[in-house]
Amino acid sequence: QFQQVQSMMYDLMEWRSQLLSGTLPKDELKELKQKVTSRIDYGNKILELDLIVRDEDGNILDPDKTSVISLFHAHEEATNKITERIKEEMSKDQPDYASYSRMSSSPTHSLYVFVRNFVCRIGEDAELFMSLYDPQKLTIISENYLVRWGSRGFPKEIDMLNNLKVVFTDLGNKDLSRDKIYLVCQIVRVGRMDLKDSNSRKYTQGLRRPFGVAGN
Repeated sequence: QFQQVQSMMYDLMEWRSQLLSGTLPKDELKELKQKVTSRIDYGNKILELDLIVRDEDGNILDPDKTSVISLFHAHEEATNKITERIKEEMSKDQPDYASYSRMSSSPTHSLYVFVRNFVCRIGEDAELFMSLYDPQKLTIISENYLVRWGSRGFPKEIDMLNNLKVVFTDLGNKDLSRDKIYLVCQIVRVGRMDLKDSNSRKYTQGLRRPFGVAGN
């Protein structure tokens, strides 16, 4: 059972990477989402967890908005599909090392970042955009992590103090083979057009201006 769940987790991790890539056509994206939900339902079944019923698009049915009869038919249909899937899996004769070889051929890595403090005299609110950057190809290779920093030296969301954490995921062998990868922080000042302007000039407030950049 452990090997079954392990194999399914490897599949889900690989499919998750494809979904996050944003390169799939609409029809393939829908088909892949159905494969993901089907694999999750199958895993819940072999682990003897609750069966989750879904609509055609893979969304979980809301029992408060779905009739009892519709829920019954959905449960019945989902049970039949999972039963057929179990029979198919039992009929297959796959070697145990298949999942290991697949995982070793396309491993994924993650980078954990914990923002403890931001020290920069701006005098106004700021937005910090953190991302991974390839200096040779001059391109950003990850999504941005946004932190809104207040003019008083604290995060705008004060409850996020000492809890500003992000994980850059799905880094593969191609990323690790790059000569250099920088963690870049772009600083955007939010406020007046010019710091010398008075606050009474309302038409120059709330503007976003590039302020600085840092890398490591």
